Amino acid sequence: MQERLWRSVGKLAPLAPDFVSVTYGAGGSTRERTHETVARILKETSLSVAAHLTCVAATKEEVNDVLRAYWDAGVRHVVALRGDPPGGPGERYTPHPGGYANAADLAAGARKIAPFEISVGCYPEKHPDSPSLAADIDMLKRKVDAGATRAITQFFYDNAAYLRYVDRVRAAGLDIPIIPGIMPVTNFAGVRKMADICGTTIPGRIVKLFQNLDDDPATRQLIAATVAAEQCLELAEEGVKHFHFYTLNRDDLAYALCHMLGVRAAPAKGAEAAA
Repeated sequence: MQERLWRSVGKLAPLAPDFVSVTYGAGGSTRERTHETVARILKETSLSVAAHLTCVAATKEEVNDVLRAYWDAGVRHVVALRGDPPGGPGERYTPHPGGYANAADLAAGARKIAPFEISVGCYPEKHPDSPSLAADIDMLKRKVDAGATRAITQFFYDNAAYLRYVDRVRAAGLDIPIIPGIMPVTNFAGVRKMADICGTTIPGRIVKLFQNLDDDPATRQLIAATVAAEQCLELAEEGVKHFHFYTLNRDDLAYALCHMLGVRAAPAKGAEAAA
């Protein structure tokens, strides 16, 4: 896994993304490895790193210690998330005693520690724990009021749902970027499981495309690339200029999608830059 991660970093770094994000495991289970990975990326590459941080299974002081360690390591951007219950899907989320209650609370706490740039999550089809989409947007407003300057969506496959969500966010008076989170379908069974957990709709058209391909990874890969490319190009036609790719440490599809969207590696020194 680590070898694949660094191969992906090496492949994607020349595309000069605005930032790369490094995630936590469930319940902060990979906290130490996350910090080590972030520190190494900062030391060995020119990439800007956004370190994920969650409220789960930690007191405020424990989270604050992580924030201070990130700042000392040179991290200036964090992705503030509530996080999933340690017990996994189906368990009711309960804030840790003495911990941050939610992502808005965490964002406010991070701002007190240091002047971090703060990104947060959002759900075009409603967070599964939220009573309504309106309540979801109210929570996003609380995150913005706490200092968030960017929202990255949960992955989705229904572009119309994303566009409707952006319209509702704007109607609520929020003007921060709502960056679409794109997850190419490299493993359909795995994506469907994650979609069921987070309430993401997978259109019937896409379900049919991946039928009977469990033992045909080559065809599955080609279809995954086609589906993701169609989704990104359609969003680009709607005026979307920034995308957040959930690579799952797979660089091939993300690299191809960037190429199709006109994002190319910087030319060799001395070569004429592309227009």
